[in-house]
Amino acid sequence: MTPGDQEGTSQAVAPSRAAEDGSPPMPLPAGRVDAVATSGRLLRTTGLVALIFGFGSLLGLLRDMFIARYFGASAETDAFLVAWTIPETVTPVLGEGALLYLLVPLLSREIELHGSPQRVLDRTFLPVAATLAALAAAVVLAAPAVVGILAPGLADPELAVRSVRAASATVLFLGLSGYLTATLRSTGSFLIAPWVYTVYNLGIIGLMVLFHERLGVFSAALGLAVGSALMVAVQVPAVIRRVSLRTLRLRVDRRLLWGLTACLPIGAYALSRQAQVFVERILGSFLPAGAISHLNYATKLAQIPMVAASMIMAVSMPSLARHAAAGRTGELRLTIERALRLGVLAVVPATAALFVLAPQLITVLFRRGEFTVTDVEATTEVMRVYALGLLGQLFVGATAGCFWALGRPTWYPALVMAAGLGTTVLVSACAMQVWDAAGIALGNAVGITVSAVLLVLGVRRRVVDIAVSEILALTGMAIVAAVMGGAAAWALSRMLDEGMPALVTGLLGGVLLGAVYSWVAWLLRIQEVRAAAEVLRGRLRRRQPGRDGR
Repeated sequence: MTPGDQEGTSQAVAPSRAAEDGSPPMPLPAGRVDAVATSGRLLRTTGLVALIFGFGSLLGLLRDMFIARYFGASAETDAFLVAWTIPETVTPVLGEGALLYLLVPLLSREIELHGSPQRVLDRTFLPVAATLAALAAAVVLAAPAVVGILAPGLADPELAVRSVRAASATVLFLGLSGYLTATLRSTGSFLIAPWVYTVYNLGIIGLMVLFHERLGVFSAALGLAVGSALMVAVQVPAVIRRVSLRTLRLRVDRRLLWGLTACLPIGAYALSRQAQVFVERILGSFLPAGAISHLNYATKLAQIPMVAASMIMAVSMPSLARHAAAGRTGELRLTIERALRLGVLAVVPATAALFVLAPQLITVLFRRGEFTVTDVEATTEVMRVYALGLLGQLFVGATAGCFWALGRPTWYPALVMAAGLGTTVLVSACAMQVWDAAGIALGNAVGITVSAVLLVLGVRRRVVDIAVSEILALTGMAIVAAVMGGAAAWALSRMLDEGMPALVTGLLGGVLLGAVYSWVAWLLRIQEVRAAAEVLRGRLRRRQPGRDGR
């Protein structure tokens, strides 16, 4: 970045808001950006959010462990997973996707220009709630058709229909939760919304523990409805402390209609991305019973590394919108590059760990009750293939929001995801003939990678000229470090597998992988790793006796 990139940035961000969302305070002296300091602020905020979100994700793993223990991988769980497609679709469209991409920039610009998001909330909240309620009712009525489309070869369609109707409530509650999350993020509050996944998973787990013997897997479908309602309940108190609900109105005005129009390309993008799951459900229904479940268990576990990456983007999104609204091109580019770099450094070593330590992870998490050794082997094969697409998942998630931050509708991300979806269908349909469920996972990995390449190029050409070559160089160095760490962990696991429990082997392998990865990354002079090492070294020195003057 040249000094000239920082000229003309006289509009400052309030210090309190900058400290909370990770944006750099402005204006900067002498037109200079301290990359290490700004990355540190973003990393600290992201770390807090990811810690809370990670707790919810751990409960998500516990939820999946209960499902595996009570119901295994069977025709019954395949039927439930068809219903689970409803919240899985609603979440990227309304909970953590299109609705947030639309509302966070809109609300952030409203705050930037008028100091409060109240006017936007007054005109949009009730119409959005009414629309969501109507959509939930439509899902109830169309449940048989939904099952027929998503899983035409399903062994137990009647159970799937009942489960879909129970899960239809998630359309309303997840949508409302997404709206409230957007409101909190735009006002600089990031520490409330991540708790929604904790209460969501607690609701599902609670219903399963209480009623699995009486209702079977249908108890988990009811848990989806209860958990999503709790997601709304946990955010309402924080929202009403920041905005007033007394002035909300149901009347639809022109600005709302324009906002809905702007949501169309975002919604198309989110649906195209979620359609990767549709492909898994549809094609998997023609494979032996349990294949859909193996794909689901592998997907849920492989998505864990994306927690940190998604939180980095969530924390960065309001800053992107404000920089775009104020025309601060230099800061916009810096924020995007910083988010991408931190995401790469988080996802690449985690991908190596998932690939190398897959048998140990799956054994520790799922190998009990109805989940057999055969299920462990099948899920391991799928997860290793699926993990190959995680870097593509990172770049897709981190770059798509850049287009919406500009505040104008664009169909480019939707078209890119459609191209990736077409690739997924083609590769999956061919590969499943040879590798069954692993072939479907391969199609997913190839399709998302194609979309990632096109989106990164699109950001450079259509949003801001990010330093793609530097990001690719960092990615290459991170992969080298991860491969070396993964090789060390694999060698250790081979030595310990015979006589050690899977938990011990997995923990020791993960520690060794992380240590080797960090050491190699430091040798390769990756600036974020060296900066983190300096911070850690400084803190250790301050804690040593005699160093603090006492």
